[in-house]
Amino acid sequence: MNGRRVVVTGLGTRTALGSSVEELWGNLVAGRSGISLIERIDVSDITTKIASEVKDFEITDYMSKRDARRLDRSAQFFWVAAQQALEDAGIAYEEDDPEALRAGVLVGTGIGGVETMEEQIGVLTERGPSRISPYGIAMIISNMAGGVASIDFNLYGPNSTTVTACAASANAIGDAAALIARSAADVMVAGGGEAAITRFALAGFASARAMSKNNDDPEGASRPFDLNRDGFVMGEGSAVLILEELEHAQARKAKIYGEVLGYGMSADGYHITLPRPGGAGAARAMESALADAGVAPGELDYINAHGTSTQANDKTETAAIKTAFGDAAYDIAISSTKSMTGHLLGTAGAIESLTCLLAIRDGVIPPTINYRTPDPECDLDYVPNEARHMSIATAMTNSFGFGGHNVSLVFGAPPA
Repeated sequence: MNGRRVVVTGLGTRTALGSSVEELWGNLVAGRSGISLIERIDVSDITTKIASEVKDFEITDYMSKRDARRLDRSAQFFWVAAQQALEDAGIAYEEDDPEALRAGVLVGTGIGGVETMEEQIGVLTERGPSRISPYGIAMIISNMAGGVASIDFNLYGPNSTTVTACAASANAIGDAAALIARSAADVMVAGGGEAAITRFALAGFASARAMSKNNDDPEGASRPFDLNRDGFVMGEGSAVLILEELEHAQARKAKIYGEVLGYGMSADGYHITLPRPGGAGAARAMESALADAGVAPGELDYINAHGTSTQANDKTETAAIKTAFGDAAYDIAISSTKSMTGHLLGTAGAIESLTCLLAIRDGVIPPTINYRTPDPECDLDYVPNEARHMSIATAMTNSFGFGGHNVSLVFGAPPA
């Protein structure tokens, strides 16, 4: 990053694979899937009946029922992960703390409060306008996760929300790092929250023929880069990183997971849902992130791929990696943890950034599970089925969203 150096000092998450960072990480390294039959809603008339659904989440374990009523499920997930991450970083601001003026929030979400929107439209239709919740609008709008986090955790610095589909939380992390680098903040709470396992969202993605229909084998349904992949599997949850200026972190003797080295983004300018064939836009995002990081293509150790398990994405991303890295593409370890977490839409970039940092910390790459039949158009090293132990100094995560949004982030080991 140009300007002040930015490090990561705290992590938090809530997903189907774990209610803590270490639980999630253990399951990823072990190659366990969090995908199962959907239980929270009726999907009897929807072609896709599987998701990576958080089944044991009770927001009242974390806040009062009264406070919980003001938040959509997506914002609740973000709040819990933000609380975890701040505790992990050892950061807590009092209401009048002057340091809170230099601490902010940047949230990424693809859809925002879709569960509340769907529910409230049902109330409007069935019971009339007078029965709409007074919190309804506030719960639907995408920025409310960051707004409530700033209120509850006394974060008075920059506060914004990125809504770039499945690239959203990667944009949030990159934008937050840039704010610190240019001295607009010293600490940023950055990540995403998503809860789109609803009848409307599932039916919409199913209608677009984007989702797997492998309902008889939920754990084997997400098959990134496999020849027989048949679509993505939706996930829900949250992941949050605490970004901090290096000297600020060192002064308080903070634990440092790694450094944000580079941030690149681009637009396909091609189609509202499909990636540009050949992956030129995605390649430019990767090239920009490498240049920003000062990392040569042959120096990168690991890529956590966008790897959605759709026919279009996986072959396009493979082509883009070859364009960006040249011959070095064949020497880079690549995996898609969406094979286990499902696709958390706008939160994908945050959970996969977290994964990159833990891979660097522990020297282990989570596998791409369910990789059984090679695809001739996807011929790189996807770390199939079993975790790989190796030294990792630098790692990249890719996030690509509907509308042609492409984001790549590069992380490095903690500064010596």
